[in-house]
This record gives sequence, structure tokens and C-alpha cells, in this order.
Amino acid sequence: MRIWFKLCKDNHLLKDTVITDDSDDTRTHKIFRALEEVCYEFDLSKPLWLDSTISEFKRHSKARFYQDNFVDDIDFDFLEIHVIEE
Repeated sequence: MRIWFKLCKDNHLLKDTVITDDSDDTRTHKIFRALEEVCYEFDLSKPLWLDSTISEFKRHSKARFYQDNFVDDIDFDFLEIHVIEE
């Protein structure tokens, strides 16, 4: 599985990275582990999965984490997660 993370502000890409996980773990565990890894890499607090975020991710294998998803203040518009390969 490959998951692409993008950090954007004012319609500009600030940072991006692709996390690859070839383990035999479940899809959910891979996604949570990748999110934890990218938050460490980008020096962010872990975002909360709101109901709207979960439903968007289920429908499109893609979701955006906005200020509402973070406890701390953020200096970007959103963090996007996108599963690009299962």
C-alpha cells in the first residue's frame, strides 16, 4: 500500500511524502501507522478523525484534515491523505 500525504497552504504544496507499507497488517492499521509516521516527519500533532473525514475517506480513499481536526493551531490550510495504491 502506498499513501500520499500533502501539506497545503493558499493552494500551494508546502510538503509532500509517500509512505509505503507492504506488511500483512489490516488496511486500517496501515493507514493509522502511516499517518503517525507522517505527523512525526512533518512535526505535527496527530489529527482527529471526525465523522465527515471518515465518510470522505471511505468514499474516495482520500481525505483532508483541516484546523477542526487538530487540537493545536496549524500554519497551513490542510493535510491531505490519499491512498494511491492498495
